[in-house]
Amino acid sequence: MRKLLWELLAGSKGGINRARIIVQLKKRPYNANQLAEILSLNYKTVKYHIEVLEKKDIVVSAGKGYGTLYFLSDKMEENFNVFLRIVEELRGSDTEMYYIGDKMADTVPVELIH
Repeated sequence: MRKLLWELLAGSKGGINRARIIVQLKKRPYNANQLAEILSLNYKTVKYHIEVLEKKDIVVSAGKGYGTLYFLSDKMEENFNVFLRIVEELRGSDTEMYYIGDKMADTVPVELIH
């Protein structure tokens, strides 16, 4: 799981948006439109990242169409601490993710960090 999360979060510029989606879905299920609104992202951008996360079994969906709700998969829930450690490592690195990740620090609720 650690390698997969590194690939999804650090392997492309979209990693920060995937991380932000994961953080929101840890709090509660959302549909793509709600996520787009909360994260101030384009709907199509959210849909793209959700599709990537679904293919990798990080996110699962319930329902169909516009109202489809997205949840973290059981596998992701079980490995959420791994995700948090990776986010922290990215924030402390010299990569581009560090500068973007600096904004993300405010979106990770303190109660999620163990």
